[in-house]
Amino acid sequence: MRNKKLDRLILELETHVECWKQFNHFLTLARSKAFTPEDEEQFLEVKSNIAQGLEMLMSQVEGGTTPPRDEIHALLSNAPSIRYMSELADNSLRGLENQWHKIFLGWQGILGQLKVKQKDLEGKSFLSSLFGKK
Repeated sequence: MRNKKLDRLILELETHVECWKQFNHFLTLARSKAFTPEDEEQFLEVKSNIAQGLEMLMSQVEGGTTPPRDEIHALLSNAPSIRYMSELADNSLRGLENQWHKIFLGWQGILGQLKVKQKDLEGKSFLSSLFGKK
């Protein structure tokens, strides 16, 4: 049995996780101090997608298992631009990377849980079809 709502949520969360991967790419650019004005524009776009996706996911993921909104907002606020991050002391930049990693793992954990639910539903559907139940 396919749950279209669950399938959509998984797809949306996978897209959100991709934005987090891109965010990490920009952290790497800041550390290397090798970025362009176009990178800055893309970074702001990624941050915008993260902020919008966060609100959408918060309203759909059950049980309050998402990474805390205030931690995500703090990370986004503490990284206003690649240039700003590139000028941070090494310890401060490392702190941003640690925050990113904690949040990224939180989203990955939720994604894994949702995929388990999806597989369970598919398994139930398969067994139901074997025994003629709908």
